[in-house]
Amino acid sequence: MVAVSADPLAPLLDLPGVNEAVARARDALVGVHNHPVNRRGWPANAAEAGLRAARASAALDGAALTSGDTVVDPVLAGAVRAVEESGRLLGAWRGSPLQALARLHVVAAADLVPAPRHEAELGRPRASAGTAARLGLLADLVTGGTRVPAPVLVAVVHGELLALAPFPAANGVVARAAARLAGVAAGLDPKGLAVPEVGHLRHAAEYRAAAAAFASGTSEGVREWLLHCCAQWEAGAREGTSIADSRT
Repeated sequence: MVAVSADPLAPLLDLPGVNEAVARARDALVGVHNHPVNRRGWPANAAEAGLRAARASAALDGAALTSGDTVVDPVLAGAVRAVEESGRLLGAWRGSPLQALARLHVVAAADLVPAPRHEAELGRPRASAGTAARLGLLADLVTGGTRVPAPVLVAVVHGELLALAPFPAANGVVARAAARLAGVAAGLDPKGLAVPEVGHLRHAAEYRAAAAAFASGTSEGVREWLLHCCAQWEAGAREGTSIADSRT
């Protein structure tokens, strides 16, 4: 008889290279949090990181980015709102992640769903048993159903939401905002100083290929996604460090 782990994500740590990638991501994030500027002025740096995250996330979904402070693209507007809203959803994410996801979708898709359909579509996942079951399993993981390192859990949240695409619009923005929120909640990036979204954008083809590989459900596909995500958290820490360096 094959023993079944009580932790459904524990086998992911046996995939080649995952533990090493996790360690590198964690070390990089410790470094950005220990930056001298982030010991005293981190809120301003976190705000800048959030803005860069929103812009990169929106660009991944085809948003037209313009210079300056004016936001005209509806995808970008939704991404900015999602990042801003995530700062108020930490408690909800830890206790009721599906409620937090619904709220992220409301703010991310507000300009993408016609007003007459707001009540029917905003914050409401597709009405299917499969979608509900997978979201329920994801919520169980977030609320204590796994003890894997934070980079693994965050990558699973991100990949599962991309694969499931539970909402009628803005699924990419929601998935990346949820991953960012999960990183804060799990203590991977507690102050929100890193910008992994920039790495995803710079390697957009790799990002999409790795997401598709994760969705395939194969061990190699999941491994590819985990390694990609850990690498972009490393890159995101470097982006966060550049923000801090610019304020010295």
